[in-house]
Order: sequence, then structure tokens, then C-alpha cells
Amino acid sequence: MNYKHLLYSIVLLFFVGACTSEQKPVEGPTTLDTSQLVEDLRVLSSDEMEGRRTGTEGNRKAREYLVERFKQVGAEPFKGEYTHPFTFENRSGEKLEAVNVIGQINGQTDSVIVITAHYDHLGVRDSLIFNGTDDDASGTAVLLAYADYFNKEEPNHTLVFAAFDAEEMGLKGARAFVEDSVLLERVVLNINLDMISQNDKGELYASGTYHHPELKPVLESIETGDVQLLFGHDRPEQGYDDWTSASDHGAFHAKGKKFIYFGVEDHEHYHKATDDFDTIPLDFYKSSAQVILNAILAFDER
Repeated sequence: MNYKHLLYSIVLLFFVGACTSEQKPVEGPTTLDTSQLVEDLRVLSSDEMEGRRTGTEGNRKAREYLVERFKQVGAEPFKGEYTHPFTFENRSGEKLEAVNVIGQINGQTDSVIVITAHYDHLGVRDSLIFNGTDDDASGTAVLLAYADYFNKEEPNHTLVFAAFDAEEMGLKGARAFVEDSVLLERVVLNINLDMISQNDKGELYASGTYHHPELKPVLESIETGDVQLLFGHDRPEQGYDDWTSASDHGAFHAKGKKFIYFGVEDHEHYHKATDDFDTIPLDFYKSSAQVILNAILAFDER
């Protein structure tokens, strides 16, 4: 090797080494933090939250926990604030105050997918705490996990994560939210999560494709693993089994917005004091959360 070749080789090795040292390590795909998901579920449905009934001290504690967690996972405050108070009248004509907790992850476009769950429940009755782990601490905890995920994986759509209050009193938090007509014009889809953790058959329903059949092929294309993703509970002739207006998605449907409602069928713990953290099949819950994330990713691509 002559001098010129030797000099060229040294320069080339130096250049390659410099480039290699400046390269960032290849990062793997972002995964759902299911350990934190379970911890959030446990905290939100603990006795300390006293069943999270609207207007109670336990509801306030749950709200403060949600605000802090939204901050930790990097969700931005919605319209400058995480908390959004509203008032409504109950069936007795009494005026009550409630508060929605809302964060968002900005996407590449201004079009919005609103992902919703309700954090309120029934509170304390006859000295029994109705912790509402499945209904709906399960959906609320998942909101936090998804906000964390999409803070690391920028979505196409702007994602709004809304933890609604006063669902148990007539979808009041969702109804207050959809009155924001300026935002509503940008909403292309509502994905509502209410009771997604309690099922001994591995069944999870995606309700709403009767009203919006164009959404069904998207859901049929996703990976579901051990979860059996079913359709239905959305036809008028089903009466009580028609879930079209049964949870917060009903407020979006009433405004003509597309929706998919993920939930399980009623079970032995529904609206009972036994809806506790210890009764939840955690493997199903984690799988359910992943399936819904797969659906969100699929809808976001479109």
C-alpha cells in the first residue's frame, strides 16, 4: 500500500467512526405501559376515592389524581386548562357542580379524535363504597396510558382525552363537552371506553357499526390476540340491549358524530359494591387495552 492509499484509508476510517459515534441507537416500537395502567386502575378505584360520586370529596381526589397524571404523561391541558367545570340540574331540580378533566396530544392535523371515559361513579351507599373499578375506572386509567403512548408516538389526528364527570347522572359531562360547537366541527370520531375490564369469556364489544358501517372494516382489520372482539348492541329494536345512548358516546351520537363504544356486557358486579380492583381479571384488562389501542391506531391512519 503506497502513502496515498494509506492516508486515504486513515481518513476513511476516521470519517466512518465519527459518523457511527454520532448515530443515535435505534429505538424499538413504543409499547403500552401496562404496569402503570394497573397501578392507575388500583388508585382510582381505591376506598380513598370513596366511589368518586360527583360533588364529593372522593370525586375531588380522583380529579386531582387525573390532573397530576396527565401532566406526568405529557398531555397538554385542553384549551389551557385540565379542569373544565360545568353545572347541571339533577332529577330533583337541584343544581350541582361537576368538573371534566381533559388533556390532549397534538397531531399532524387539526382534525380531532376524542377518546372518552367517565371517572365518576356511585359513591357511598348504606356505608358501602361502590368503587366502580370496571365502571369506569377501567376506561379512565386507559386514557392515561394512551396519552403516555401518543406523547411518544405522534398521531396524525389531534387526540383529545376526556375524563367526564356526572355520567352516572345522565351523561352530563359529555353533554357539556359537545356544546362546544367550534371544537365539535373538527371532531371526526368519538371512541368511548366504559367498562372494559370485567369479562370471564374474553369478550369485548365494539358498538356503533350499525350506525356507521364504514367503521367496521377498520375494526375487523386489527389484531385482537386473545380478545374476542364482537359487534352489536346498537340496533333500535334491541331495546334495553341497544347501547347507542347508554354511555357518553350518546352525547356525540345526538350531535351526528361518528362513534365506537368499547365495553363488556353487564356482569355480576355491575353497579354493586363488589366492583372492586380484586375482582378484575388483569390479563383480560391489559389485552382489552391493547386491542382498543390497535383500533385507535387504525382509525388514526385514516
